[in-house]
Amino acid sequence: MSFKDLREALLLSYEENTISDEEFLLLYDEYSSKNPEFKYSDYERFDLDKLGDAECKANFRVEKRDLPALAQALQIPGVFKTNQRSIAGGMEGLCMLLKRFAYPCRYGDMIPLFGRPVPVICMITNHVLDFIYNNHSMLITEWNNSLLRPNLLEVYANAVHQKGAALQNCFGFIDGTVRPIAKPGVNQRIVYNGHKRVHSLKFQ
Repeated sequence: MSFKDLREALLLSYEENTISDEEFLLLYDEYSSKNPEFKYSDYERFDLDKLGDAECKANFRVEKRDLPALAQALQIPGVFKTNQRSIAGGMEGLCMLLKRFAYPCRYGDMIPLFGRPVPVICMITNHVLDFIYNNHSMLITEWNNSLLRPNLLEVYANAVHQKGAALQNCFGFIDGTVRPIAKPGVNQRIVYNGHKRVHSLKFQ
């Protein structure tokens, strides 16, 4: 029996004078959900066709026309079924994950778009995340011989050097944290970050 059913039974019992005021207040408070109640039933289920290009870009950080290609590249199945038997279409599950990764976003914020309760959105999102990790994690956890063969590494290093890098053997970059610094008296251009528009150093 859910908290909602219990509260309704308590209200009925109180109305029929089966329980006292004190008992009602104590039990009603005890069987109240600590989570906020989101009325997901007020919203329609997710339908990608009803979303415009701008809405897709704002919600998922991906162009609407690129979503099918992304789903194909990630080998997203037609249907996701969680261990708790919640079911979502493949594109809906992918969009849930993309929406969740679009910062800032809480599960409660996703209800109007997907029309599902928070626990179900959470389970489906985690299920899709596990699916992608289990099927594609080797691309970032293992050495990729098809992309990182010696002759290709030389091509990458030459391209980096031709763009003005001082090193001739650098074929990739590890992302780091930009830490702003005071404008130096010399070599200002070397430490200027055009993306963040500050003088800075990057730390691993």
